[in-house]
Amino acid sequence: MRIRRGWSRSSPRPYRGAPVPGGFKDPSFQRSLALFRAFRHEQDDPQTCYDLLARDAVDQVEAYDGPVSGRTVVDVGGGGGYFTEEFRKRGANAYLFEPDVHELGEKPPDGAVIADGYLLPLSDGVADVTFSSNVLEHVADPQTFLSELARVTRPGGLIYVSFTNWLSPWGGHEWAPWHYFGAERARARYRRRTGKPAKHTLGENLFAVHIGTTLRQVRARDDVTVVSARSRYWPFLAETVVKAPGIREVATWNLLLILRRCPP
Repeated sequence: MRIRRGWSRSSPRPYRGAPVPGGFKDPSFQRSLALFRAFRHEQDDPQTCYDLLARDAVDQVEAYDGPVSGRTVVDVGGGGGYFTEEFRKRGANAYLFEPDVHELGEKPPDGAVIADGYLLPLSDGVADVTFSSNVLEHVADPQTFLSELARVTRPGGLIYVSFTNWLSPWGGHEWAPWHYFGAERARARYRRRTGKPAKHTLGENLFAVHIGTTLRQVRARDDVTVVSARSRYWPFLAETVVKAPGIREVATWNLLLILRRCPP
């Protein structure tokens, strides 16, 4: 895929809203409600939940960067491969790299690779789109992880990164929103309520990532430029809410960063 001529750090592709299944626009109340309803059944019907989320996420990629057909897409930390499969349905050459074999499920996408996001077995600049959905809060060193995403993306290529920030209502994942009262207390409550240990442990496979800190770090980098920093799910003023310090740490819910790889 050729790099678009005329691209520069100061001229990112504008975002005009993406249609999602059912004809909803992003952002919109209808879209947010549809996603919320799907999330409520993540545990008992993950296929429906993640199929919807995957369609929505690829719609967002295409809204910022055009059709993915014929492009090389690297899905880092994509778990069961829902995003990879959706990219492939739209004609992309998509590849899944997942560090945890247990997250792949029973039927991972063909060609899935067990690989650490800190050290991907890929050459520099091979991807037109590098995609990472809700992974950043699960890595101990987000900046090194982002550096690796940037490394494998071609100059001018798109990097899609979203994560659930710690102070959002879902920041504690399965033991949210009780994480506001302390992680250990929240995990203990989860065990009492369900009779099983929580999947996530703060400081081991879940980390307190904050929006303000992340934005400052990303904007200070010289290998990427920020096209958009917005709430992934918020139903209105998705970029505006991220510009409000303090409030954004709670109201954003999930931060979506659309980055463009800078020329060397």
